[in-house]
Amino acid sequence: MKSKKNVRWNTLQITAVGFLSVIFLGGVLLYLPVSNTQPIAFIDALFTSVTAVCVTGLVTITPASQFTLFGKVVLLLLIQIGGLGVIACAACFFFLLRRRIALRERVVLQEAYGAQHMGGIVRLVRKIIIGTLAVEGAGVVLYAFQFIPEYGAARGIWYSIFHSVSAFCNAGIDILGENSLADYAVNPLVNLTTILLIILSGIGFTVWFDIIENTKELIHREVPVRWRFTRLRLHSKLAVIMTLILIMAGTFFIFLAEYHNPDTIGNMSLGEKVMASVFQSVTTRTAGFYTFSQGAMNGESKLVCALLMFIGGSPGGTAGGVKTTTIAMLFLACATFVRGGNDTECMGRRISTANFRTGFCVVMVAFAAFLTGMLAILVIEPDSIPLVDVLFESASAVGTAGLTADLTPHLSRYSQVIIMVMMYIGRLGPLTLVLTFAGKTHPRDQVRRLPEEKIMVG
Repeated sequence: MKSKKNVRWNTLQITAVGFLSVIFLGGVLLYLPVSNTQPIAFIDALFTSVTAVCVTGLVTITPASQFTLFGKVVLLLLIQIGGLGVIACAACFFFLLRRRIALRERVVLQEAYGAQHMGGIVRLVRKIIIGTLAVEGAGVVLYAFQFIPEYGAARGIWYSIFHSVSAFCNAGIDILGENSLADYAVNPLVNLTTILLIILSGIGFTVWFDIIENTKELIHREVPVRWRFTRLRLHSKLAVIMTLILIMAGTFFIFLAEYHNPDTIGNMSLGEKVMASVFQSVTTRTAGFYTFSQGAMNGESKLVCALLMFIGGSPGGTAGGVKTTTIAMLFLACATFVRGGNDTECMGRRISTANFRTGFCVVMVAFAAFLTGMLAILVIEPDSIPLVDVLFESASAVGTAGLTADLTPHLSRYSQVIIMVMMYIGRLGPLTLVLTFAGKTHPRDQVRRLPEEKIMVG
């Protein structure tokens, strides 16, 4: 039997090569004349494929006018594959073909989803696929109330399907025009539907199932109502709490910073300003849709949004970024050090040192990719491009958010290639780091330990 290390590396290779294969195939399909209403450069087709598979949303062309119906269907499939992941989509084909998933494939699924036990992994993947389709279907119904009266039955249903999948997969790609959802900035139905889809997908599937199981226990009165939150797993508690904190903090700051800005929310009513601020805060969780111009925001708003995009959503979902629970764990470790403790503790539980090391590596590598990419773009592009816009765009690419300060289409081809690499790293980064480093031990550590020596820090 192969070692756990080899299995993990096999999973990593399958994931990385699988995404690259889908990206290249998608680029070729989007380059075909049948996919386009007008000629397109291959790099633009490839860029669009990368942004779809990496569920980012940065584009160099306008999908609504560039692609034919065939091209838009290809784009939709790429978004769905990117959102669910190559491995989950492969498992879906096995289910459709009624093929039994072998032991090796179950191990790959276990490693890909970070499950502690192999038992029930196939059932978990099936629940994820069914849950995804159910929520996307609900989104289609809600969007249809707006799009069918506006565009007619056929186009309205098609728009509802496309934007429900794009919102749930946190892709942020639209086929409405050049202004994303700006035409619906004061439309409660479109805003709330998009917000709910983004939050549900960004909070993670494991949190879904944890909440559902605890809700079932409450319904059957197996546990007291006062335990409805305390019985959740620590991961679910941190994901929910951090999601709420980041959304509320982002909303509050954007509302204050952009309150008098006539190019963003300055001309809206009070209620509309609140709704637009909530939407902006939620969409920075790696969604990519926007209801007002990102390039017109004040510099301080761009910095805060860049930070939120870098953090992203929660693990186990379709969102990117370094993840909410990772940031929460690092803050908890810092708080433990300040209090003079040795263990990272939270809500009566101790977080393992290996868990902390994994989270720290995720943040450091993501930050290194962000910083390297940003500096490379600054070197390539002219000095006239504002630093804050390059920072915003780089954070959007690494965090797979897709929000743009109206910069990506105007970058040179070299910079666009850098953006593509950053999007790919952002989509795979946390996953590959977990698969590569989590739980690994150096053979030397099992035999002996080197002498310990302290260095000066701070």
